[in-house]
Amino acid sequence: MKCQTYFKQRNYANRGMTLESDINITNEYYIENNIALIYKKPTPIKVAKIDYSHNKITDAYFECPSTLDYNGIYQGKYIEFDAKETNSKTSFPIANIHKHQIEHIKRVIDQRGIVFLLVRFNLLNENYILMGQDLITFLNTNKRKSIPHEYFTQKGYPVQLKYTPRLDYLKEINKIMEVL
Repeated sequence: MKCQTYFKQRNYANRGMTLESDINITNEYYIENNIALIYKKPTPIKVAKIDYSHNKITDAYFECPSTLDYNGIYQGKYIEFDAKETNSKTSFPIANIHKHQIEHIKRVIDQRGIVFLLVRFNLLNENYILMGQDLITFLNTNKRKSIPHEYFTQKGYPVQLKYTPRLDYLKEINKIMEVL
């Protein structure tokens, strides 16, 4: 008698990967291939106490609110964006965007830079670029506490995960720049 084993098919494609690590891998690809210079901005921290005997920081605090997660230059244009994730299938909470970030997005728009959110809907396995101006328009015309998923499908630009570059968001930025 032959023994048969039945395996349940599983998708491990995103196991252990976060949006931020996908972006970091992508940015390394962009830099190595001379496509763009985009870097993760460090969060400004003020060190309060150090244990010199163990070379260890024992107390620190955030010096000032950070602006957005990533910035750099692409095709001669300043680019800045923030990575956001949600486990909701229906909407993205506006509370995930801090007031100082919204003000900073407005300033980048005023300077004619490229600014956007890169939002991942974890449970849907979907990623979207939402341009800064579309975010500001939504905030100015709605009283909602969240941005519906439908708004991302209508106004956003889907970004697919793939092997290399992992999350080619600049492919969508190219399409957007052609229209502007």
